[in-house]
Amino acid sequence: MTSSKNRLQRLVERFPGTRILVLGDLMLDQFIRGQVLRISPEAPVPVVQVRSESFVLGGMGNVAHNLAALGACVEAIGVVGADEAGRMLRDDFRAERVSVDGIVTDPSRVTSQKCRVIAEHQQVVRFDRETPTPMSPGVERNILRALAQALPRAQAVILSDYGKGVISRQVITAAISGARRRGIPVTVDPKIEHFGQYRGVDCITPNTAEAWAGMRRPVQTGEKPLIALGWDIRKLLKARSVLITRGPDGMSLFETGGRVTHIPTVAREVYDVTGAGDTVISVLTLSLAAGASLRDAAVAANHAAGVVVGKLGTAVCSVKELQETLV
Repeated sequence: MTSSKNRLQRLVERFPGTRILVLGDLMLDQFIRGQVLRISPEAPVPVVQVRSESFVLGGMGNVAHNLAALGACVEAIGVVGADEAGRMLRDDFRAERVSVDGIVTDPSRVTSQKCRVIAEHQQVVRFDRETPTPMSPGVERNILRALAQALPRAQAVILSDYGKGVISRQVITAAISGARRRGIPVTVDPKIEHFGQYRGVDCITPNTAEAWAGMRRPVQTGEKPLIALGWDIRKLLKARSVLITRGPDGMSLFETGGRVTHIPTVAREVYDVTGAGDTVISVLTLSLAAGASLRDAAVAANHAAGVVVGKLGTAVCSVKELQETLV
């Protein structure tokens, strides 16, 4: 084993017990699976004979799930409705030993939920339940209060922005400034519409499409335009670093001081990229909280992403799986 892999192995051993605060948009993902044997006589649509139904943590919940699977002590801050989906989310968090003290219930909203109907391996339709409006001032105050109470216990903060209303300008400012005062890393998985608001983060982790769209630029191909884009994002946001995830091309890390590191993918087989971005920001942030350099944190995140894309559906990476990729 090389010295760098030895160093990463020791890093992963420090993950259990590291305290991470995750703030963002909570969702419940529902999967209805079956098979199509006929077309409906009522309309030209397939009739799905349901064989199974399952629910998993989505949105920010998947970030928290990834962290918990690696042994982190996780506190979640978000908003749910006074409904069955919200109760299921809380129960799932408790089962994963994720603190739910910072989850606010808003009776005027529905819990964000995505339901996918899948016939064999083909998605037939998806329908969403959500309240597409900003939080009320009262709910936002409760979120800010939960943030202020949780920050003193945290070793790092993740902003998981899915554009469902929790990550407002005021919440972003409070999270970044609070983390800065405590000297702990703050990272963000961005939403395009809020791209310019994440000033001062330690790392922002857009994929290639989000990076171009967040800067309001048409997509360009090639290494030179991508490198220029990464530096422009870092300059705009005054961020300590930018990590652009590039699918089969791996990742590119842009750091203060003009250092750019291209990290090739380590995925052996790719079955499903669902949730890979959640794994990246989880492992990156957990690594930084455990004392890693940005480059080691990005390499560890890359290895973890290589594990989850080899699994079907929304998946997580365990400590054992991550260590095995570093042998």
